[in-house]
Amino acid sequence: MDNRLKIGLRPRPHIGLGAVSADAGPKPHVAPANRPSVMQAPVLVLNATFEPINVTAVRRALVLMLKGVAQAEETSHAEVHSTSKAIQVPSVIRLLSYRHIPQQSRALSRKNILLRDRNTCQFCGAAFPASELTLDHVMPRSRGGRSSWENLVACCYNCNNRKGDRTPEEAGLRLQRRPRPFTLHTSRQLMRLIGHRDEKWRKYLFY
Repeated sequence: MDNRLKIGLRPRPHIGLGAVSADAGPKPHVAPANRPSVMQAPVLVLNATFEPINVTAVRRALVLMLKGVAQAEETSHAEVHSTSKAIQVPSVIRLLSYRHIPQQSRALSRKNILLRDRNTCQFCGAAFPASELTLDHVMPRSRGGRSSWENLVACCYNCNNRKGDRTPEEAGLRLQRRPRPFTLHTSRQLMRLIGHRDEKWRKYLFY
């Protein structure tokens, strides 16, 4: 038995003839873990009539463009690369065929609840990445609380643990705003909010 194993040390790794020392050459640059992906950046979606109708991610916008469903009206300085070409990242896309947009509320889903609440905990008011948020039933399910637009809110894990199976009042918490359904009006408000940060959106939102 190797003497190194007897005294609790790890055995030396076997290095073949083709191996390269970890210290040989420059180390690759590693981007910070919290750096947002360009593929998740928001893109404004216009109808064929140039009416703003939605906000999507760069990844989805590129899929629509590659399928010939939409075209870029505004682009950012960033690029994404395939094996054969580079594509400028869109900031605003326009559908090539008119889409009728119903006036009813969006489907109830975790994604839409977080979008409505702007990825902000509705109890402490802090913004978080989607992965660090959960959904909370304002009126607990154990007391008959329903999974509805009016009873579900974005919530950070600390506030969720603090609230537990109680009402906000019982837990000493206060809602930032009353939860409401996600309507087209709500969507337009979010578009304008993001539009303040991206000047390329403004001429399509403020008219």
